[in-house]
Amino acid sequence: MTPPASRIRQIGWLALLAVCLALFVALTFRVNAVKSEVVRAERTIVALERETRRLETEYQTRANQQQLATWNKVEFGYDTPRADQFMETERQLAELGEGRAPGAPAPIRVARAPDPRADDAGDENPIIAMVSPLTGLPETAPAEDANREEMGARAAREEAASSLADRLQSTMDAPSVQTELAE
Repeated sequence: MTPPASRIRQIGWLALLAVCLALFVALTFRVNAVKSEVVRAERTIVALERETRRLETEYQTRANQQQLATWNKVEFGYDTPRADQFMETERQLAELGEGRAPGAPAPIRVARAPDPRADDAGDENPIIAMVSPLTGLPETAPAEDANREEMGARAAREEAASSLADRLQSTMDAPSVQTELAE
């Protein structure tokens, strides 16, 4: 048997080990708490730096606006626009325009290629119908009700197509420019 002094020494070592373990756990929790506070403080610093940069940019922008307003007023005699100076429609804006002055250059014209699907009469169809990618039906205006049946039949043919390749190879029937202009 072990003497009682040895037994007391073992209990003392176990108590000391338990105290050390408790202090280690407490110190670990404290270190983790300090680390999370440091991370939180770093995030706050980053957010404040971003806010500072945003405010500096806004301040510089407003200072530049003030400088530009001063230059416009002093140098060029410009004033800020008033509400009554804005046009409500394109027609009002077009009414302000004047005809071409004598000797003015000709307006720029845009070239366009003939449509290979034009009929024998020589009609060209430069406008291709906008087709919804979900339904396969063209986006129609209210005036195009007559063409809806034809487009519905085409959509039915496309639905009957057996594969994606068949649908991609099918041609789209676009309404002619003359029918749109006539309406």
